[in-house]
Amino acid sequence: MAANMAAQPRVDELLNQSPPYLDVDLYASDQPLRSAVASNGGEGDAAALSAFGKHWGSAGMFELARQANENPPKLKIFDAKGFRRDFIEFHPAYHDLMAASLAAGLQASTWRDDATPAAAPAQVVRAARFYMAAQVETGHLCPITMTRAAVAALAVEPPLVAKLMPKIMSRRYDPRFLPWWEKTSITLGMGMTEKQGGTDVRANRTRAEPAGEGYAINGDKWFMSAPMCDAFLVLAQAPGGLTCVLMPRFRPDGSVNGLHFQRLKDKLGNRSNASSEVVFTDAFAWRVGEEGRGVRTIINMVQLTRLDCALASAGIMRMALAQALHHARHRTVFQKHLVDQPMMRAVLADMALDVEAATALVMRLARSFDLAADDPREAARARLLTPAVKYWVCKTAPGFIYEAMECLGGNGYVEESLLPRLYREAPVNAIWEGSGNVMCLDVLRALARDRDAAQDVLAALAAEATDLPGAREAVDFIQRAFSRPDAEAHARASVGRLALLAAAAALRSSAPPEVAELFARTRLSTRHDAMYGTSDLGVSEARLLARALPLT
Repeated sequence: MAANMAAQPRVDELLNQSPPYLDVDLYASDQPLRSAVASNGGEGDAAALSAFGKHWGSAGMFELARQANENPPKLKIFDAKGFRRDFIEFHPAYHDLMAASLAAGLQASTWRDDATPAAAPAQVVRAARFYMAAQVETGHLCPITMTRAAVAALAVEPPLVAKLMPKIMSRRYDPRFLPWWEKTSITLGMGMTEKQGGTDVRANRTRAEPAGEGYAINGDKWFMSAPMCDAFLVLAQAPGGLTCVLMPRFRPDGSVNGLHFQRLKDKLGNRSNASSEVVFTDAFAWRVGEEGRGVRTIINMVQLTRLDCALASAGIMRMALAQALHHARHRTVFQKHLVDQPMMRAVLADMALDVEAATALVMRLARSFDLAADDPREAARARLLTPAVKYWVCKTAPGFIYEAMECLGGNGYVEESLLPRLYREAPVNAIWEGSGNVMCLDVLRALARDRDAAQDVLAALAAEATDLPGAREAVDFIQRAFSRPDAEAHARASVGRLALLAAAAALRSSAPPEVAELFARTRLSTRHDAMYGTSDLGVSEARLLARALPLT
């Protein structure tokens, strides 16, 4: 009997499971990212980016992410004495993540102290850090994104931005519920969307009436992003029309401002981050920009937040691929590692090609933001391609992450895995700051405003993608589609093709020629099947996987 018992496998003995994907250098282990950063001017920051990648890839940071998402924020409307505070309470893990991101300058490193853009490659280097941080925890990046982007809107009010910039630039996170001038650092949020209007912000009904040194704001917002922030850019109807204002949590006299949060949104994902419904009751605010020019003022902020949406989606795609490939290299099925099974290898390589393209594309777009102030061609490129890049990358992510989940099977579907959280996070970037249709309309608007500049961008992409399969045909398709009288009805097809052409061009400068050719042949020259694993990648599969995650 004892011999028979000894022959039985122990139920607590774990066999044929992949080890945890922890304590990794998110930069050194990502050849496509390193190549894209180097080709866009950021190679000199490689050592600092690797240090960042080691810190964010540590087991401790992954654990903070888990805790922050399993313990979502809570709204505390009143204090113990009954005074209204509308305070958001977070788990300590959230504050640790915020402290790490502020310490790395994710909220401010693309600006100088005077609110002018920092010199290149500030955008590219910051984009690489943001991309890596998003792989671990994206919820806390919402206020980080808005704080960084809000400076672009505030810059039209030099006296106001001069007072705020020292707090925005600070690397010392300060979560205390205090007037902004008493804190070491501040974060900024945004409130544009109302129930009756949604994307159509010109239908907003919130009112802004001149009052003393500012405005009194009355109305409501159906979505108020990151209500724990110290001030918010808000759109309201002033006497001169829709106007942008900055609304602090505390009035100039130090009393709590009239922002009355009704509830926190119960969201599909993005659980660590608070999003709210709010009513404004004579809330104090400063005007930002001229009355009636609210959309024009805030659009400078929106362009930067859209870039971050694309960066975050590319980042979580990268993490999903790393999880799937890591698992496949350790898991044995039918006497072979999963990665050596022909169909699984084809799926992973096809996925790796999209991640490589998305990474090259977002880093090249960040380079355009770096150069836009001094180069009109790069400024035009940023205007035209930002909505197109957001459209393709953010809409690719949800299906991509599901495919990665399937690579792990049941292990990828349980909540202890990272993949369910990534899957829930994926849709928000396609929705936030403009859905897919809105992105396509913005591309059409960019064309209408300056068709010559847009044609120059298209010509530049054609030149960069010269001789790649399908590039010339893609350019012809885009030009015909944008010239049609019914261009709006077909905009998704043309904008998607524009993003693919831009991705092929970006790969041409940052990846081996073989990778750019493969992407163009399987995405531009022929229509890519909706299912991964259907592209004919041949012997390049092994090279794509080795670039995606080094063999260890």
